[in-house]
Amino acid sequence: MKKLRILTNGLLKENPVLVLVLGTCPTLAMSVSVVNAIAMGLAATFVLICSNAVISLLRKVIPDTVRIPCYIVVIAGFVTLVQMLMEAYLPDLYDMLGVYLALIVVNCIILGRAEMFANKHNVLESALDGLGMGFGFTLALLAMAIIREVLGNASFAGHAIGFLQNYKIPILVAPPGGFLVFGCLIALVAAVTRGKAPKKKTFDCEGCPSASFCRKDCASCGVNTEKGGEANGNV
Repeated sequence: MKKLRILTNGLLKENPVLVLVLGTCPTLAMSVSVVNAIAMGLAATFVLICSNAVISLLRKVIPDTVRIPCYIVVIAGFVTLVQMLMEAYLPDLYDMLGVYLALIVVNCIILGRAEMFANKHNVLESALDGLGMGFGFTLALLAMAIIREVLGNASFAGHAIGFLQNYKIPILVAPPGGFLVFGCLIALVAAVTRGKAPKKKTFDCEGCPSASFCRKDCASCGVNTEKGGEANGNV
């Protein structure tokens, strides 16, 4: 049950795009076309699964002080692999994705899951989390792409839809239309998941890199230690 919950969290309840609002740049850029959306979603999913698994495997070896650079190196390795394979076997798709394929390296979803999940869980759970979050990212991209391409360009996956040719809404394939569709989908998901989102844990200073610098009123993380916050004994 726990593993199933990890796998399904990213689909709706903790969807990385529509709930956590991460990866906004590639979401808006790649959701103009269904083909682009699927390709970007699958590429990011592959990198998420592989990087989560490797980072989880190495979590006790990687020094805490350099964990973020190490995560980026691992992620960059898998992104490079995806780029090389896509350039060799899918050159047209590689050209369509352009710079956004390389930017998967600094995608907030991938780096965020490495830090918040893979760094604290075993390899199988981390891989499942990557799969769930990757599918959630892909579904969000696909939902936006279907709306924008069908209504804005009167086509689906590059194939023209005849009866819609005279009813195009061109603004939907422009940046303002992307923001409009994005906002509407966020509102829809918020309405569907209202009251079902997990409760936030009470914030404390455990694990905070600035904990050792905290005073009674912590300027860096906003915790008033006199009201229950702890700074690991360094108050």
